[in-house]
Amino acid sequence: MNFNGRFDVERVTETDRDKETVAPPRRQRRGGRLAGFSLVLVAGTALAFGVWSHYAERRQVLATAEQARDFVPQVRVETVEPSDNIDVVKLPATTSAFASANIFARASGYIGTRAVDIGDHVKAGQLLAEIVAPELDHQIAQAEATLAQLNSALQQAQANQVLARVTWDRDRPLVEKGWLTAQQGTIDQQTLKAQEAAVSVAQANVKAEEAQLQVLRQQKLYQRVVAPFDGVITQRNIDVGSLVQADATSGTFMFTLQQGNVIRTQVFVPQDAAFGLKPGIAAVVRVPEIPDRTFPGTVTRIADALQPGSRTLLTEVDIPNPDAALASGIYCTVELHIPRKTPSYRISADAVIFNSGGMQVAVVENGVVHLRKIGVLRDFGSEVEVDSGVKRGDQVILNPSVDLAEGAKVQAKRPTAVS
Repeated sequence: MNFNGRFDVERVTETDRDKETVAPPRRQRRGGRLAGFSLVLVAGTALAFGVWSHYAERRQVLATAEQARDFVPQVRVETVEPSDNIDVVKLPATTSAFASANIFARASGYIGTRAVDIGDHVKAGQLLAEIVAPELDHQIAQAEATLAQLNSALQQAQANQVLARVTWDRDRPLVEKGWLTAQQGTIDQQTLKAQEAAVSVAQANVKAEEAQLQVLRQQKLYQRVVAPFDGVITQRNIDVGSLVQADATSGTFMFTLQQGNVIRTQVFVPQDAAFGLKPGIAAVVRVPEIPDRTFPGTVTRIADALQPGSRTLLTEVDIPNPDAALASGIYCTVELHIPRKTPSYRISADAVIFNSGGMQVAVVENGVVHLRKIGVLRDFGSEVEVDSGVKRGDQVILNPSVDLAEGAKVQAKRPTAVS
């Protein structure tokens, strides 16, 4: 029995071992099915996720496109305001003296006295120099002697005239009564006429010599060179002993005298501002070297015609200069405050569009862009002055984009003020 029992145990064990040897293939088949199912599940999940991602991406694209269609960009705008009623025109100019004269000699001679020098302030009639002319003194003495001689000749002619008249008055009754011949009467009558003519000639000679003497005496007065008006000596070309000639064409002027209590400037006003000019308009003069001071002036003279080449109007401005702060020949800037004749507007230079259509601005009306051509009068750098294309209250876009088109929808936004 034990043997059988052991045999059974061993048999059972071998049987069980056989069963264990046969069992693994079944479990492997179950694991394969599970792995395949897992792969299918993962693939399905991935496919579903891919489909869903594609769908979500397409929805996002469609939503973005719809938002792009409905998007209204914001733009910065500025409201157009009219220019001031007074147009301030700044022009370069050079100061000059109100009156300036080169003083020439009117008598020939040499300088005996020079009373002034460069920089001296003089009054009208003040002695500047004295000319010594001995030849002129001799001419005056000779003319005076000749005049005395001619006066004596006149007196002699007048005496002869009186004698001839007395003779004729005495002989005429005798001739009429026949006591003297008619021939004698004719001689007496013609003698009287000859003496009267001699008196006329002598009188004319006296007048001619008096006129010549007056010229010489006037030249004598010219030996004293005096100032024609109040001013300052700005140039001197003579000294004591210098020879001067009474000839302005070949001689050299002695002094230059300038009146500086009023300074004058000449400016050329462009055509667009010239029509508002008239005498009495206020002006302001500025000198770069005197930045803390301005000099008020007034337009005093205006040319009636524009310069044909430059289309500018010659205008003179007078500036009071009582303290002599301004000198002639200074470069300055003249501001003319001209009343505006035609309306104009100032807009920011950032609003101007330059393209093939010319100069334009983009105006926003009810959220819609309208491109308008403008006529620019002047460019002030940060601003431009225009006379057409815009009106008061228009909202123009600042820094418009290059693709901004007519009819585009925008949302206007005022620029933020910088504190």
